[in-house]
Amino acid sequence: MATFDVIFIGGGPAGYVGAIRSAQLGLSVAVVERDGLGGTCVLWGCIPAKALLEAASIANRVKHASEFGVSVGEVKLDYSVAMKRSRAVSTQNSKGVEFLLKKNKITHIKGTAKLAGKNTVSVKTADGKDEKHDAKKAIVISTGSRVKGLPQAGLELNKTTVISSDEALTLEQAPKTMAIVGAGAVGCEFADVFNAFGTAVTLIDIAPVILPLEDADCSAELTRAFKKRKIDVITGAKISNVKVGKSSVKLTVEAGGKKNDLEVEKVLVAAGRAPNIDDIGLKETGVKINDRGFVEINERMETSAKGIYAIGDVAGPPMLAHKGSREGVVLAEILAGHATHGVNYSNIPNATYCHPEVASIGLTEQQCKEQKLEYKVGKFPFSANGRARTSGETEGFVKIIRDAKYGEILGAHIVGAHATELIHELAVARENEFTVEEIDLAIHAHPTLAEAVAEAALDSLGRLIHA
Repeated sequence: MATFDVIFIGGGPAGYVGAIRSAQLGLSVAVVERDGLGGTCVLWGCIPAKALLEAASIANRVKHASEFGVSVGEVKLDYSVAMKRSRAVSTQNSKGVEFLLKKNKITHIKGTAKLAGKNTVSVKTADGKDEKHDAKKAIVISTGSRVKGLPQAGLELNKTTVISSDEALTLEQAPKTMAIVGAGAVGCEFADVFNAFGTAVTLIDIAPVILPLEDADCSAELTRAFKKRKIDVITGAKISNVKVGKSSVKLTVEAGGKKNDLEVEKVLVAAGRAPNIDDIGLKETGVKINDRGFVEINERMETSAKGIYAIGDVAGPPMLAHKGSREGVVLAEILAGHATHGVNYSNIPNATYCHPEVASIGLTEQQCKEQKLEYKVGKFPFSANGRARTSGETEGFVKIIRDAKYGEILGAHIVGAHATELIHELAVARENEFTVEEIDLAIHAHPTLAEAVAEAALDSLGRLIHA
């Protein structure tokens, strides 16, 4: 048995970041992780998926290379090569996290942990040993989440013909046909990837639009872009008559009063994630679970059991790596007795890395209407932006929603090349309560995509220059 100030159960973006910040603040720290360090984000989510999306971007760009005076000859696509590269990038990042723990003198315990009382964690190590470790200040549950199937629709994951994003990341070749059920960020990203590698993709969602959490204008713009690339988008859909075979899946999709019978090689279920709360001793130690299945926490991220905390996906949405990381930092500062700004849950950026990218911060226009806010909208298309024209990436726009009276940025929404990078100017602006006038006062270099942000701010003021 060893004693630490803090023990983190789970070494994903919430757990390992919280552990590093705790160590920086002078606490003795252990991280128990049964899989590779870095969690879903590094191993089976953000990092490998973005490596595949980069491959997809190159594949699509090469198809238009002749427009730039570059002749490339016959283009051959090999998903297995892109997949192996993505796995290598993932492994490299995981090793990077391992290095960071060592650098910060954090004890990494490889094994499966379970709460064993107020201050104690029991661990079945990777080599089969049973250990117990004490935490003087806190035990932190940072166990993350896992993919889930849709058994209610007959789509139970079998990892061959009905797969999750996990299996999609290790396919040896792109299937000829694929239905993707769920058109949130994950579904849209994989639709992009497999379409680029030659798969006939059908993207299906029960919601009336794709990316239903985003601003309606963004959803509509991405739908247009996807249909232009021959991705079949079906929304407001109902799935029935599912027949799962050894080499294909048959299903009926009903939408808009029409029924469509599909047969595809693979169905990728991208309809959400479930928190990892099983077999970690929550009930035995009095940790409450809310009605959505997440660990219940207060504003200090403490659970109903004193001395036990929860951060990241397991503690509820938004289920984003950067949200979990910030919770880890804030909790470390609380445990060390330092002042903290807390987590601003109203200013967490959303990012979808398909092409064109989609990124947002703050309220959608619909939310502004529902809250009966007085607002004005500024919008600027990338088709009118000089830098976008030079790169041939003119799809999309920047949309800024401002308070009508004071110019406060209520929300911002970007569809287009590098949208997930551009959104941060507006995230910083909202965090510091800048107005659209102050966005305009910052001189934006020319020619850059970021000029579209300044133009959208100007448009919200009725002073648009370049469109």
